[in-house]
Amino acid sequence: MAKPLEFDVRTLLPTPEERLAESTAESTDALVEALALLRVLHEHRVLHTLVRVVQGGEGLASHTLEILNEPGSVRAIRNALDALKLLGSLEPETLETVTGALADGLREGARRVRTGERAGLGELLTLAHDPDVGLALGALLGVLRGFGRGLREREAYGHPGDVPHT
Repeated sequence: MAKPLEFDVRTLLPTPEERLAESTAESTDALVEALALLRVLHEHRVLHTLVRVVQGGEGLASHTLEILNEPGSVRAIRNALDALKLLGSLEPETLETVTGALADGLREGARRVRTGERAGLGELLTLAHDPDVGLALGALLGVLRGFGRGLREREAYGHPGDVPHT
């Protein structure tokens, strides 16, 4: 009498271990690059921070406190707050005018570097008659005067909060 054939589809499919080995062999270059990236992230403690963020709650809070306990952290926070106060004390139009003009100047400087333009003695002598240079020099002189006045007043009054602004 004939026996039924036993057929198991699973024997034709690769095992998970075989699939992993094949995939690893195909992705060797990518795995080597990923490991190099992980090594750099680990060396710079970025992975440590990411683990704390993912853990959330106590892990993140304790990591934040660890960072704040480092020597330069308090100074960095104070400097950031002072920078925010400075930006808050400026009128938006003033800041926009100065930053826009600075961007224009940087573009012009980059253009001159790209084209290899150098300033010659003749150009330096004619700068006194250039209205754009005269305006920029006037602005810089105003910044220097205000900066010097602020330094003198802070030295006289001893504390920045006590300086009367006129």
